[in-house]
Amino acid sequence: MVRKTAYVASQQIDGWPQPQEIEHFFLAPQGQEWTYAGGNDGWTLTIEGLHGTANAKRIDQVNVTLYVMGYPGLGVFLLYSKWDGRVGRKQSLNSKGNLDRLGEFVVSLHGDSMSVGLFVPFSVAWKAVKEFIVAGGELPTSIEWIATADLPPGTFPIPKRPEI
Repeated sequence: MVRKTAYVASQQIDGWPQPQEIEHFFLAPQGQEWTYAGGNDGWTLTIEGLHGTANAKRIDQVNVTLYVMGYPGLGVFLLYSKWDGRVGRKQSLNSKGNLDRLGEFVVSLHGDSMSVGLFVPFSVAWKAVKEFIVAGGELPTSIEWIATADLPPGTFPIPKRPEI
């Protein structure tokens, strides 16, 4: 059996929320989008065992996670990460915002530097998140994506370790 889990609005749940339960996080009046409850700005929607692989060993399954991170006044960063155990390949795609801004960064509530060029407006992100839920974990086609491998070096800077 396919297994769905979610971490949404600082709540871990079995299954996924219904689109109408989370729509307001994306389509609220400007400045009121998203939720930062519990000091968290990131969500995940995960599905394991797609395409008839639910009973296979984990390494042989098709598993997908949609990472969703909101940022006030900027929008949402989406990362679609798929492991296809049938062919032993990982696919990693990022929401494609304004790529001219890849060298600009904001810091998430977890201290990660995130490229501004990969954020899309809340209303645009909503289309992709809703499509992901409705399509059962398939790659949303309602937005443009860019493969992580196609991004220039430095798009995801490695944080400096504190000197001891």
